Amino acid sequence: MRLEKCWFCSSTVYPGHGIQFVRNDAKIFRFCRSKCHKNFKMKRNPRKVKWTKAYRRLHGKDMTQDSTFEFERKRNRPERYDRNLAENTLKAIKKIEKVRVDREARHHKNRMRGKKAKEQKEAAKELEQGIHLVKAPSVLQEEPSLTLPKIKVKVSHQESQENRAMEE
Repeated sequence: MRLEKCWFCSSTVYPGHGIQFVRNDAKIFRFCRSKCHKNFKMKRNPRKVKWTKAYRRLHGKDMTQDSTFEFERKRNRPERYDRNLAENTLKAIKKIEKVRVDREARHHKNRMRGKKAKEQKEAAKELEQGIHLVKAPSVLQEEPSLTLPKIKVKVSHQESQENRAMEE
């Protein structure tokens, strides 16, 4: 059973599934679903379509260079069957899969490192802008603890003089 890759989105095409397009120069294009086939006919570039593997790799969302990808390459040379070799290969496949999953998890963790602080900063800014929606103005005046603390920014004396000059 041969598993092919979709030309557009790089997902797996199982036997009996998908669409195959043969161009006049005998180049074969395989597509996993009609969505990929239609995008190909519209001459869209897979690197510019956000849901494709090519886009994700190009924009650093998926791992691009890893030694575990070397094992996924298609090889057309048949190998002589050897029971010990087959057994060792199956054991190695399991180990390689575990290594690949761990590396992908590490890659994802590195990508998401600064996201939590950014989300908290955005939430605080949104709350500050819409605090009047949450509490009535009279309550905010009575209890100053409900308002967010003011952030003080130090401005050098030289910059403040330049700003005054610009205002005039």
